[in-house]
Amino acid sequence: MSDPTPVDTGWSWYRPMTARSTDEQIRTSTELELLFDLCFVIAVAQAAAAFEHQVAAGHIAHGVRGYAMVFFAIWWAWMNFTWFASAYDTDDVLYRLLTLVQIGGALTLAAGVARALDDSDFVLVAMGYVVMRLAMVAQWLRAASSDPERRRTSLRYAMGILTVQIGWVLVAYGLIPNLSVSFLVLVVAELSVPVWAERTARTTWHPSHIAERFGLFTLIVLGETVAAAAAAMRAALDTHASYADIASLSIGGLVTVFAMWWLYFAVDSRSQLGSLGASLRWGYGHYAVFASAAAVGAGLSVNIAEAIEHVEISRTTVAASYTIPVAVYLTALRLIRRPSNPSGTLDGLWILALLGLLGATFAHRTVLVTGLVTGALVAAAVTNLQRRAAH
Repeated sequence: MSDPTPVDTGWSWYRPMTARSTDEQIRTSTELELLFDLCFVIAVAQAAAAFEHQVAAGHIAHGVRGYAMVFFAIWWAWMNFTWFASAYDTDDVLYRLLTLVQIGGALTLAAGVARALDDSDFVLVAMGYVVMRLAMVAQWLRAASSDPERRRTSLRYAMGILTVQIGWVLVAYGLIPNLSVSFLVLVVAELSVPVWAERTARTTWHPSHIAERFGLFTLIVLGETVAAAAAAMRAALDTHASYADIASLSIGGLVTVFAMWWLYFAVDSRSQLGSLGASLRWGYGHYAVFASAAAVGAGLSVNIAEAIEHVEISRTTVAASYTIPVAVYLTALRLIRRPSNPSGTLDGLWILALLGLLGATFAHRTVLVTGLVTGALVAAAVTNLQRRAAH
């Protein structure tokens, strides 16, 4: 067992970036990582707000495409930093400065979200993303110089990230035609870099630390969903919306978010991080978890706006803007948390919940019915797990 990193390393200008041990008993999120999360969630909030405006204006396909693109940039930059920090966090001055550069890139990206979704102008988003990724290249080059055992892995990461960034710049400035196809190609390239790099020698990320980091970011995204809904609810209270509508939206929205939280933390995430393949599937699956969780807040805000007659779309579309993200969240969560000995009963409960969400789309009070469905799923899942434990 190795000793934890000394608490005063933040005053050292430079320390060798040697790999941290996976046997550390105390490996928790640092203050810098928490600041990183809080700044990144600003970009998440901007993306969700812009998505809400697109949906409310009736630009469904355009909004979904833009939201998926922007959220990929947010999620991928966050996940790469998180995995790297778990293995190589030296907490010296240079490490802190490079991390702060990444935070600056995230805020630049956030500033360009509205322009990207409204006008398909991704230049500012791409600039912020490239800044974050180039800082990550510098971190990997530091690791390559200090960790001979994993030098090839670190150099592969640096080379792969740098190569893909050239493609993002070309796409952002319109030098490569067909944005959708180019985006998909570059996404595949980005996702392939860790698979390729880790083949030479696996980096020493800490399973407990990774599980905690993903759990904390999930909490922050869910909190942002509640905050966005609260702001929309406050606006509704200043209008002629009925108290019955406001009550159903408030209760249904809160119960839904509570259920999403409960289901996420019902299983120990560390058990899903036993191998590289399983860890990549778990980490990649969180794109859908994070994106859908943030979209739930946008959908709730659209439903609140519909209650005060501020939307230009049909009632069914308004309802679907809420039920579909919840359904995506439940589906993604079940897939990434699927145990080695899956329970047919739990799978059946999830399927029934998804069918219930389909029905909620056509119900009179969609948000309230969705809350009841997700709450019932939690109750049934807890009962089932208790029975299995008893046997």
